[in-house]
Amino acid sequence: MFRPHVTHAHICANSRFLALEEGTPHPAIKHNQKLVNNREQPTHPVQSRRRPWQRRRRTDMFSNRLPQGLAATGSHPLRPGMRSRDRPKNEMAPGKKASRRVARQAKAAALAPRPVDKLRPIVRCPTIKYNRKVRAGRGFTLTELKEAGIARPLARTIGIAVDHRRQNLSEESMAINVARLKAYRERLILLPRKSNAPKKGDTKTDLSKVEKAATISSVLPIAPANIAVKEIKKSEMPKPIDGGAYTALRMARSNKRYQGAREKRARDKAEAETAKK
Repeated sequence: MFRPHVTHAHICANSRFLALEEGTPHPAIKHNQKLVNNREQPTHPVQSRRRPWQRRRRTDMFSNRLPQGLAATGSHPLRPGMRSRDRPKNEMAPGKKASRRVARQAKAAALAPRPVDKLRPIVRCPTIKYNRKVRAGRGFTLTELKEAGIARPLARTIGIAVDHRRQNLSEESMAINVARLKAYRERLILLPRKSNAPKKGDTKTDLSKVEKAATISSVLPIAPANIAVKEIKKSEMPKPIDGGAYTALRMARSNKRYQGAREKRARDKAEAETAKK
């Protein structure tokens, strides 16, 4: 019996017609491609992820705490036989609000009369988009501590955050943070470890007569920088640097880099002239 040659394109076309007759939805077919037998997808993506019991679920503000009668069996009041660790996160999160508040209160009581936070520097946000704003940084630089007269080992013990990686890129930022350190040092009250043997730098003031602060940020807040454009007279404009500021900075960098080599060259030249004489 003669059979016509059936190509892949014919098979795909026939299967497509059969699929259309049976009513099975298929994506648009282009070129000589394989037909994929996809199952019917729901019209709304949320319908495929949610189960019937999830639509009828109620969330209690303290649902992360099981009732005393259900704690032994491990069941859940909303889903019988469900373990506490298998509950969705949105059922466990609301009750944590009270737990976090209790933890903050316990931390403040354990650290009292010491503040719960640390003194942080004033830094500018990165990138051109946000560098007009100031915020709290990770820690003070070693140069800032040195200018303020505070030793690095002592700084960490009196509530000052230290970051040895940060570098000062401007005199303005260093001056602001040094002033912040000095203001903090003036307000700081150091209690002696032994009341009968106070050391140098300990405060002898009666704490009952001093107003104490629970947080450092409330005493030394970081105010937003006022960098609004203001009108000034033309005579008050700073005079331009000869050759341009960029050229002056490049020359200063070059002189610092090659200073040692130039001194060595001049020294060798002087020694050579002395040897000739």
